[in-house]
Amino acid sequence: MPLSIAVGPGDEHDSKRFVEVLGRVKHKIGRLINRPKELYATYDSKKIRESLRCIKANIPLNPRNKLEGFSCYEIAYKHVMSVVERFFAWLKSFRRIRYERLTLTFLAFVYVACIIMYLRFLQ
Repeated sequence: MPLSIAVGPGDEHDSKRFVEVLGRVKHKIGRLINRPKELYATYDSKKIRESLRCIKANIPLNPRNKLEGFSCYEIAYKHVMSVVERFFAWLKSFRRIRYERLTLTFLAFVYVACIIMYLRFLQ
């Protein structure tokens, strides 16, 4: 599955770009391709739940949303989220990425960092 990255302003909440990233992964010219079987997310909201109608979502429930009928498999969720947090910690080790202002060069450095991390992983 291709890497899908959405870049937004630094003061914007991550959940605002969720639907955009999901659209990149899920659709290609109006039809489903590479539909994920299960999706892990951190933020629980009605908008996110509505966009995941046909995908099994493993999202911890937010008691403020008062959504019922959803469950979360805690063990798998914690494992996947620790992998995600480690990825971002490795990404932050590339100091140049932190200070880049232009979106295009920021994305280029992120892709280069991902390639370097993957090559280190293969060794």
